[in-house]
Order: sequence, then structure tokens, then C-alpha cells
Amino acid sequence: MDRSNWTSPVAGFILLGLSAYPRLEKIFFVLILLMYLVILLGNGVLILVTILDSCLHTPKYFFLGNLSFLDICYTTSSVPLILDSFLTPKKTIPFSACAVQMFLSFAMGATECVLLGMMAFDRYVAICNPLRYPVVMSKAAYVPMAAGSMTALVQTSLAMQLPFCGDNVINHFTCEILAVLKLACADISINVISMAVANVIFLGIPVLFILVSYVFIIATILRIPSAEGRKRAFSTCSAHLTVVVVFYGTILFMYGKPKSKDPLGADKRDVSDKLTSLFYGVVTPMLNPIIYSLRNKDVKAAVRNLVLRKHFIQ
Repeated sequence: MDRSNWTSPVAGFILLGLSAYPRLEKIFFVLILLMYLVILLGNGVLILVTILDSCLHTPKYFFLGNLSFLDICYTTSSVPLILDSFLTPKKTIPFSACAVQMFLSFAMGATECVLLGMMAFDRYVAICNPLRYPVVMSKAAYVPMAAGSMTALVQTSLAMQLPFCGDNVINHFTCEILAVLKLACADISINVISMAVANVIFLGIPVLFILVSYVFIIATILRIPSAEGRKRAFSTCSAHLTVVVVFYGTILFMYGKPKSKDPLGADKRDVSDKLTSLFYGVVTPMLNPIIYSLRNKDVKAAVRNLVLRKHFIQ
């Protein structure tokens, strides 16, 4: 495509989505709306109980409250726009709105990667050095750790600036954004390099940190002589491990699966990719509070106390 004659800035983008399947749009509007409400309710309750219940004022649940807050912010940055696109016939998004959404999506995703790494370290200390846990994971330590993961928001804004045909800025780190990058009326090599560096910092390093932590955790658990002791030790990190597998597993499924070269199945593959991306943004945040509360006696007791307290007040 010849861009030499382009003189006006990009005004916006057309959101194709599932517009070719109007019946599917109505079904998925209801489904995504229900899932979004579950996300708000589940993560909101987790945030409340970690704040109001003094028994949950520990590093583990402090990180969990931050994770729930990130899940709410991550889904809120995209789901309302998705729901709106299902209902409105004019499926366009202004350039500035696209830039904000893409920045927030990347920033929240990158922050969650770093936070999961912090949570892995917390589990490592709790299992491998339980006697030193109160000292190592004191409030003076875990609060700055959580705040440090939030600096991914600032680092993202610095690393992901992209000049377009005007003074606008847009950013993202996934492979799809490379197609948008090619629209730029400027040299984008520095932006591509900055995205690669950001991927290593916010995705690669946390994954490596989590893997190393769990190597030591598993080695420590296997050295416990009794089966009951091994079971109890593993139960303290099973929820976090499940969240990590779901979070990174969906990323690998989305971006690591081989693409079929069969042109006859291109349409079906396109719909499948869109649905996978759609559910990735809502399924993982919806599952997190379920995973952390399903077999967690402390969270269950805190939720029960919160409900009873509200009923007693009424």
C-alpha cells in the first residue's frame, strides 16, 4: 500500500468483530455481560474481604486483592466497548479511544504478569523458608513489592509511544498491533524494539521467576516425609499455580498455536480466533476469584462473616 500520498491523520478504526454473524452477536452480548457482572461481583467481594477481615491482612491476600483490582480494571478497559459494539450498527472506534484502550490492556496485562511473579516469591518464602516468612514478607516488604509491580503502568507509557500521521500516540505489545504499526507515517523500528524489550521485561522475566520459584517449591515439598504434610504444603500454593497455568496457558494458546494453511477454513479459523480473544479477556478474570475461594477456608469464612455482618446490621 502506498502511503506517500497520505496527508490526513488516522481518524479511527472499523471494528468488524462478529458483524458477519448477527445472531452470534446477540448471544455473546448476553453471555459476555453475565460474565462481566460475575467478574465485578467476584473480584469486588475478594477486595472487600481482604480489606475488612483482619484475618486476611497477610501478604498472600494483599497480593490477591491487588490481583482482583487489576482484573476489574483489565476487563473494564475493553468489555464495555465490546458490549457496545454488539448493539450499535456503527462499529467504529475513534483513534484516541483505541489508543487509550490498547494502552490500558497492555499495561494491566503487564502489571498482572509482574504481580503473579511477586505472588510466586511469596509462596516460595512461605514453603521453603517458613521460619523467616514473617521477617522476609513483612509489611515493609510486600507493600513496596506490590507498588513496584504497578510501575509497569508507567514503564508502558514510556516504552510504547508511537508517532502516527499526527501528534497521536498508540501502543500495544501483541502481534496484532504490528499491522497497526505499519500504518505509521514514520520510522517504527525503535517502537518495535521497545515492544520486544517490554515483552522480555513484563512477560519473559516474570515467567522465568515463577518457574524458578516453583522448582524450589516442588523440591521442598517432595522432601517433606509425610503425605499429609506434602498435601498441606501444596494446598498453600495450588490456587496461585492454577491461576498461573490458566493465565499463561491461554496466552500460549492464542499466540503459539500454528496457523492452518488451508484457505477453505480461513473463515472458520478467523471466527475461532476472534472468539478465543474475546473469551481470553473475560474468562481468566472470572475464574480467578472462583479458584481462590473454591477450596480456601479463610476466604470462605471471610465471605460468610461479611454476609452475616451485613445481615446483622440490617
